[in-house]
Amino acid sequence: MSDIASVSIARPLSEVSEEIGRSFEEYGFAVIRDHGIPADLIARAEELSEAFFALPDAVKRAYHVPGGGGARGYTPFGTEKAKDADVHDLKEFWHVGRSLPEGHPLSEFMAPNLWPAEIDGFEETFEALFAAFELAGARVLEAIALHLGLERTWFAPTVEDGNSVMRLLHYPPLTGADAEGAIRAAAHGDINTITLLLGAEEAGLELLTASGEWKAIDASEGALVVNIGDMLERLTNGKLRSTTHRVVNPRGEAAYRSRYSMPFFLHFRPDFTIETLESCIDPDAPEDHPEPISSHDFLMQRLREINLA
Repeated sequence: MSDIASVSIARPLSEVSEEIGRSFEEYGFAVIRDHGIPADLIARAEELSEAFFALPDAVKRAYHVPGGGGARGYTPFGTEKAKDADVHDLKEFWHVGRSLPEGHPLSEFMAPNLWPAEIDGFEETFEALFAAFELAGARVLEAIALHLGLERTWFAPTVEDGNSVMRLLHYPPLTGADAEGAIRAAAHGDINTITLLLGAEEAGLELLTASGEWKAIDASEGALVVNIGDMLERLTNGKLRSTTHRVVNPRGEAAYRSRYSMPFFLHFRPDFTIETLESCIDPDAPEDHPEPISSHDFLMQRLREINLA
């Protein structure tokens, strides 16, 4: 059986696009190495993220925006739950979105960022990391475009000024006998275009294979785990899979530590229409594909399902 691809995107994309594309078709996931996000920037971001989550609860809650759907600032424990899940996930997170200049035509879709005054260097570090994630994501999208037989830069205008969100995540330590193997984030799919995840080298991220088995994803230190979101699955009529995945607690002493990670949810522009690609329509079933929908409407529909809107 073929496995989840682990690919260096420092290589020419024409050499790696098929391997990446095959992995996305089969698993919805690929591991991306040499992605260009500087290691010292990642280390600084991890340090500041941990420093923020170590702040007193009352300080963190001052950055919670009621009714904001968690789009910016702090979201406390027990807010988000996976679609169809009975319980809320045990995690807290902070969202950084795109900073738009005043009067930008898309600013109605994107609230200004919040920055915690208590942590020095937070804003500059995470603005830099957001930009670095975008560059890495653009390169992955170029590989996907080549795999789909599109112009290499086909996705560039679709994601320019997109409603992308970077999430700093903290899963607190679990205690008690059932901590080993406990589920930290319930089974879910991602809504967006593609997700790029830093911090997956700690065991626990699992995807659901087409045959219905949970499969662990192994990522080397510093690599990005990239997965397809529902928007891209819809655009490709299911050719690229948005796969259900979850986070389980590791076994052994790692089960009793905090877990941190940083996913970047790369989004289309809010005004982009997700309309099935011509090449992904089966000529024998030309009607068999989803209706066109704006990425903003699709996002709102899905946020309601997971209790964030």
